[in-house]
Amino acid sequence: MDSIEKAALLAPMAGISNLPFRIIARSFGCALAFTEMVSANGLIRDSQRTLDYLRSSDEDKPLGVQIFGADPYIMAHAAKIAADYGADLIDINMGCPVRKVIKTGSGAALMRNPALAGRIISSVVQAVTVPVTVKIRAGWSRNSINAVEMAQIAENAGAQAVTVHARTADQGFSGNADWNVIADVKKSVSIKVIGNGDIFRPHDAIRMLMETSCDEVMLGRGALGNPWIFKWIIKLKTGNTDECLPPPEEILKMIKYQWQKEKELSGAKSAAKNFRKHMLWYTRGLENSACFRKRAGMCSDEKSLMNELNKYFEYLIESNPFEYGIK
Repeated sequence: MDSIEKAALLAPMAGISNLPFRIIARSFGCALAFTEMVSANGLIRDSQRTLDYLRSSDEDKPLGVQIFGADPYIMAHAAKIAADYGADLIDINMGCPVRKVIKTGSGAALMRNPALAGRIISSVVQAVTVPVTVKIRAGWSRNSINAVEMAQIAENAGAQAVTVHARTADQGFSGNADWNVIADVKKSVSIKVIGNGDIFRPHDAIRMLMETSCDEVMLGRGALGNPWIFKWIIKLKTGNTDECLPPPEEILKMIKYQWQKEKELSGAKSAAKNFRKHMLWYTRGLENSACFRKRAGMCSDEKSLMNELNKYFEYLIESNPFEYGIK
């Protein structure tokens, strides 16, 4: 963590933060990427499906592996497995608001159980030699904002950094993130604080750094279909305010590159099913994208999907002039 200064990181996102997506984000300047959250129970049971989340490469460094669970012993065991698989950092998920996670006492449910949260962090820290970080929410609800308390618990238990998603668990991903919570956490601990929530444009990242004094920022939804945002943040920090998306030729090239990586990772059939959402994110906001999205949604195989993609981008490239700026 010490080598990452005022950097932009890629958030762990379920069903999204796989190896191809992480490699692409890194190619544009993402300083640290995380796997999607990994079940501690799945790791200790040696589930192949769970272990697949740990797949990485030389291009995918440094790598944070995020684990979730509610049992200190199981979490410690799982953290050791992840470290043995090559994780450079272990992140503990205490912010996921999804029902199937919180009903097990994991994720954001731990915001309601600070004592257990502390035991989990301490157990994981003692189990591994790599840095341990914790991702929390502002609180469980608007009436129980306890991010400062949780961050202090994390620090006292040995965590090296805490990421604050500045929404409460009951907000999910709706409403606005309260960056004041991030600022309060930063004032309360000496470990690194990473701000997360409502960073959709490069200026949002710089504004969060300035308004909260956090050490780094973490991007989630703002990077979907827009890996270029990491490059823009770096440029903006040096005074370059150019924020125009690349021409359609470059967007198409990136889509096909990620598609190829997805196929190599999981096969064409699985890629055709799982990559469609990325294709829609890449084309969001482009001219007549709604028509393309409708046609692409009806495609069930690689050939038909690629035909629709090529036809759509041929149309965009032939449009003259073509300008696509930040909206």
